Amino acid sequence: QVQLVEFGGGLVQAGDSLRLSCTASGRSGSTYAMGWFRQAPGKERDFVASITWSGITSYTDSLKGRFTISRDNAKNTVYLQMNSLKPEDTAVYYCAADPSGSHRYPVNYKYWGQGTQVTVSS
Repeated sequence: QVQLVEFGGGLVQAGDSLRLSCTASGRSGSTYAMGWFRQAPGKERDFVASITWSGITSYTDSLKGRFTISRDNAKNTVYLQMNSLKPEDTAVYYCAADPSGSHRYPVNYKYWGQGTQVTVSS
């Protein structure tokens, strides 16, 4: 079993930056591919980015250049650096681990964090 805990959400203004972190604990947390998703009120949970254990990254096209995913395997932690935030980035952000198949679909992930709220004011 792997437990995921997200940190770093909050209320920011448009144009600000924010860094989310997700720490994994439990069995072999650092060896899994991990992903970030977000879910706005009334909408589906959308793929943001993913990273393999070796550091290969993937992003949803609309967020490339503004968001950066990284990981520190020694700390069992994955990060999401979010720059130039916009009001439409407002959502609950979730980290997930151990996908089977495509990293872009939430149904493929075995473990989930509880989510952290990011609110961007205009």
